[in-house]
Amino acid sequence: MIEDRRGDSRPAEMAPPPALAVEGVNHRFGRFQALSDVSFRVPRGAFAALLGVNGAGKTTLFSLVTRLYDSTSGRIEVAGFDARRQPGEALARVGVVFQSKALDGDLTLLQNLTYHVALHGIGGRKARARIAEVLALVGLEDRGALKANALSGGQQRRAEIARALLHRPELLLLDEATAGLDVRARAEVQALVRRLIAEEGVSTLWATHVFDEVGPDDEVVILHQGAVLAVGTAAEIAGAGTLAERFLAMTGEDAEAIAG
Repeated sequence: MIEDRRGDSRPAEMAPPPALAVEGVNHRFGRFQALSDVSFRVPRGAFAALLGVNGAGKTTLFSLVTRLYDSTSGRIEVAGFDARRQPGEALARVGVVFQSKALDGDLTLLQNLTYHVALHGIGGRKARARIAEVLALVGLEDRGALKANALSGGQQRRAEIARALLHRPELLLLDEATAGLDVRARAEVQALVRRLIAEEGVSTLWATHVFDEVGPDDEVVILHQGAVLAVGTAAEIAGAGTLAERFLAMTGEDAEAIAG
């Protein structure tokens, strides 16, 4: 189980709950077992990587955390709030960026963000101020008047992160956030997310199958065929080898499949 590594000196009973706690979660699609007894925690202020190949169950897990699917087995808590019994409180603390594009390409970036911030019950001057804040955070303060389709791939991804931050979430979920981006754009998105953790205190669960997106001190959850195979820092899991080597040995996948 991932521990909170911030060095909180308060008694355990007074320590704040983790950003995300997943305990004994199972999920099926008909006869197909998508998740099997999945358990792990994401500490507050951490970059945690959910590492697995396509089909490992990463998107299914995100869909359960965000209540797109109903979890009927196990327990999911966001900042101490039960996602099933207290969905309003839990979802208010989650921002999510799914792999598929979520911006309306025919609307300007400002129009996209204005619509989304209204869904959170924020309007008027507060909405305009918050939109300006998040655009500055992601480096798009001069792109608000452009239609979403006019933004580059990396700018669109940063805009989606800005949208996810509008309601000041405590936990940011990113599902294959760099998919389809070139090397420079991938690096920019990664740097942005790590800066948000350092400067804004956001906790992040970053779903990926790309090993070089994971640093040695990052928390890692290896998910394969719906089951958790390992939890710890990347360095702890890698041991004397590399994270990629350890992953391939655990899962039986081949390097070409991962690269694809």
